[in-house]
Amino acid sequence: MNAGSIFVQQLINGLSLGSIYALIALGYTMVYGIVKLINFAHGDVMMVGAYAGYFVLCAMGTTPIGMVCAFIVAMVFCGLLSLVIERLAYRPLRNSPRLNSLITAIAVELILQNVMRILPFVGPEPRSFPTLAAKNFNFVFGTISNVQIIVIVLSAALMIVLNYVVNYTKTGKSMRAVSFDLGASSLMGININKTIAITFVIGSVLAGAGGVLYATAYPQIDPMMGYIPGLKAFVAAVLGGIGSIPGAMVGGIILGVAETMVKAYLSSQYADAISYCILIVILLVKPAGLLGKKIRVKV
Repeated sequence: MNAGSIFVQQLINGLSLGSIYALIALGYTMVYGIVKLINFAHGDVMMVGAYAGYFVLCAMGTTPIGMVCAFIVAMVFCGLLSLVIERLAYRPLRNSPRLNSLITAIAVELILQNVMRILPFVGPEPRSFPTLAAKNFNFVFGTISNVQIIVIVLSAALMIVLNYVVNYTKTGKSMRAVSFDLGASSLMGININKTIAITFVIGSVLAGAGGVLYATAYPQIDPMMGYIPGLKAFVAAVLGGIGSIPGAMVGGIILGVAETMVKAYLSSQYADAISYCILIVILLVKPAGLLGKKIRVKV
């Protein structure tokens, strides 16, 4: 395999990984865009989605129908879980200082991790995630697997659906209005609580899908699996511009490709470090992110 083929192959691998980061990053950026909350529990919602998909696949097998059911169950379960979290943990603190909400998000993250660890049908031990039989498709410059095709295509489809919902539906118009001015939106008759709850649900539905996709691409799950992907997705959201939906997509792809290229051309030991180096550089050079907007605060 020549240098060009290696580059294209790693680019495909990076697009696959970046698509997952982008899905998870969308949840961070949507919630922050509306309530200015960094929901650090989001990565663990992804982990819960992976486990929901795991149990469905164990029951139904790794057939196409089983995979579809795993995605549906994971997305619905994560959406319902987000409703509970938002209602019990975040809504009571909406008018409190942001630090209170941030600490609560970290607490929810730890609660989800440890509840999953003590559940008798989950436990702390890693488990192998059932996956489709591997099938590779060769083309001129490289190889792409059926799993990578599923990850890239499904991620792109979900992003397109999200873009439609946000830009062309009444719910999306309400979300954009609340993100622009929460107080004025309330005066205009928009149900603030409902809009924020829907935002949490949409972000968590994407996280549930991302959890199944991540476990399909990297077939091992455990209660701590959401921490690192969640943290990298947060870096992707900041890279693209936290609060910007297109920015989260772009940031996720850039981060996935960068991480994969570092693994290929330098060392896998630097793969995690590159994410945080990118975060530091972007905060120094362009704090608002690639597609973010500067916000001036009057004092």
